[in-house]
Amino acid sequence: MDLSLRWIPRLSDVGVIVALLSLGPAAAGTSDDQLVIDLTHPIPTFEPKERDGIEPDLNQPLMKSQPVPTFGRQAVFEVLPELETGQGHFYAGRIVLYDHHGTHLDAPGHYRNDPGTVEVPSPDRRTAGELTTGDLVGPVVFFDISSRVRAELARHSGQPSPDTDVTDFSNASRNVVTRSDVESIAGELSNGAWIVVHSGWSRFFTGASLEESPYINGWNFPGFNKDACNRLIEIEDKRGIRINGIVMDNIGIDSGESSSGENPWHCHVRGLQRGWKFVENATNLDQLGQARAGSCTLVVGVLKHVAGSGGAARVFALCEPK
Repeated sequence: MDLSLRWIPRLSDVGVIVALLSLGPAAAGTSDDQLVIDLTHPIPTFEPKERDGIEPDLNQPLMKSQPVPTFGRQAVFEVLPELETGQGHFYAGRIVLYDHHGTHLDAPGHYRNDPGTVEVPSPDRRTAGELTTGDLVGPVVFFDISSRVRAELARHSGQPSPDTDVTDFSNASRNVVTRSDVESIAGELSNGAWIVVHSGWSRFFTGASLEESPYINGWNFPGFNKDACNRLIEIEDKRGIRINGIVMDNIGIDSGESSSGENPWHCHVRGLQRGWKFVENATNLDQLGQARAGSCTLVVGVLKHVAGSGGAARVFALCEPK
């Protein structure tokens, strides 16, 4: 059975979260009233290099770890000396983890705007440790662009190419999140909503090199184009609402083109100062298609560390099945 997909009895919102935290293997398949989907990539870990507790030794992976695309180092897990008890010993270790590695949350304070890009009277600069449960739990507004992405990849035997003449994920294409996509969900948006977009890109989440990974693909990958983010802000301002944020299966929520070149990271520049949060490098988003439309709640279990600009997160969607 796919352990990213579990069924539990339908409970109150608080009860669902408590049950989720206590789930064990025996809980899988106990009822068909509640669908719980894990949207999180595992974090591969590596032993530290000799006499260095920070730098990972990629030649010494723990278990079956393989490097993944990241702006920082791969994660180090250093096993600490055994603590004997007379009946055995405790196994424990120390982890060194870039706070935007793997499936993670960007807190609003992750981006510090220059004065010329500040658009709101009091920009949100909260860190991960300052976020509330209201920031991290909210209704899901889901849509799926994976069929468009697959059709474009089919031009190149299903594989991405950095050349936009071969596979085109530029902002001008239909193969990214567009203004029309945002318009299509405008009526579902509300205060505290999480927009979750499945593109199917998580299957390319391999390889440590940003320059060579198909996940980055020469900054040619699907995400929100600039016009889509602009339209989302227009809708918020017109209706007087504020979403919680965006979840996507790419490295940065923005499209590759919006993440590079002149004036990069457009959604980050405009959205985070408004209090949006981003869950990046998500996975299993296709499984939300098994849920009844409008039934899902997102729960982001981000590390609550002081001054964190974001943090590794275990992310779940709590849904009703179709």
